[in-house]
Amino acid sequence: MKKVVEYKVEKEVWENAKDEAFTKLNKKAKIDGFRPGKAPRNIFEKHYGKQEILYEAADKLINDKYFEILTKEKLVPIIEPKIEPIKLDEEGLEVKYTIITEPEVKLGEYKNLGVKKEKVKVTKEEVEHEIHHILERYAEIATKEGKIENGDIAIIDFEGFKDGVAFDGGKAENYQLEIGSNTFIPGFEEGLVGMSKGEEKDLNLTFPKDYASEELKGKKVVFKVKVNEVKERIVPELDKEFFEDLAMPGVSTKEDLAKEVELQLKDYKEMQAENSYVDKVLEKAATNMEITIEEELVDAEVEHMYSEFIEKLKMQGLTEEIYLQYANTTKEEVMKKMHEEAVTRIKYRYLLKAVIKEEKLKVTDKQVEKEIDNMAKTYGVSKEEILKEIKDTEYVKLDMLTKQAIEVIKAND
Repeated sequence: MKKVVEYKVEKEVWENAKDEAFTKLNKKAKIDGFRPGKAPRNIFEKHYGKQEILYEAADKLINDKYFEILTKEKLVPIIEPKIEPIKLDEEGLEVKYTIITEPEVKLGEYKNLGVKKEKVKVTKEEVEHEIHHILERYAEIATKEGKIENGDIAIIDFEGFKDGVAFDGGKAENYQLEIGSNTFIPGFEEGLVGMSKGEEKDLNLTFPKDYASEELKGKKVVFKVKVNEVKERIVPELDKEFFEDLAMPGVSTKEDLAKEVELQLKDYKEMQAENSYVDKVLEKAATNMEITIEEELVDAEVEHMYSEFIEKLKMQGLTEEIYLQYANTTKEEVMKKMHEEAVTRIKYRYLLKAVIKEEKLKVTDKQVEKEIDNMAKTYGVSKEEILKEIKDTEYVKLDMLTKQAIEVIKAND
């Protein structure tokens, strides 16, 4: 819900606030010829300006009024309030507060939703495909005699020129390029196919029209390339030596490997099916409920999602600037794409809170303690380390209640 309050400070209150602000600031003032707190107001204002007093007075009144509104109206804000000074000068102060509290939710049908969980099946083709990937991971890289083929690794020197002039970022030596990886612009990797060690070649190419660099997008260029070495992947045979290297318990033949891969794929598909099923029941239950979501709440959720996104990039060794440049996008465009998911997150969050309340779901301290013990065992750390990381057991309790609510929604359908 949204609560908007406009506050116009009475003249006498404003004058008193300015006097108090001056007294406070003057005690910290350093003005030649005067001890702290003893400078006349006109001298202080000449030295620091009247704005310092106005800002100090306004800051106190704005904060005092904000907490007065919360107490009087019994409001519990869920995001930072929007506080807009409408007027701030010698004559007076006017402020508008926009306070967002939890949205009201009217639950619709949230049980017996008729959603069916997808049954999973693992095909022989999928098993063979996964075995192929396993073999690829154990493939050896060896020097190859002969011409470059798709899938080979070419060790190359290259330099790019536009209108006969070398451009920034277009040069490298002994660069390892896997042919078919689509790492370079269209035509580059294809142009290397058929070349041999020691061979040189000019590749006449055109950068894509949507390329990140304004200088190069849609431009014709020439890459001068020299092949220093050609390497190939040697995929191992499914023999005794391979299974020893694989070191997978109980797996010593292709048949054993196929059974293990099938089980792993089935577990993975079951997890995907469960996640999809939960999404569908939540979506249907959310569609049945009534809720008004203020745009300010959505904006705050998007900001939070964007911060999470940037943190994940940092964990991968990328900065925000590098990602935006590489993806040829802006922060605003990324956040705009997050808007729909933000709305969905908010709907599901308050749907589950409403179900917890409606069903009177409870979690005891003993259950929370047991859950923390389980978390410690799962992650192979001590209980104290888990408590240090989560800081507040209320998060664990809320997570447990949320899972209970999801089970309620899933039941009887």
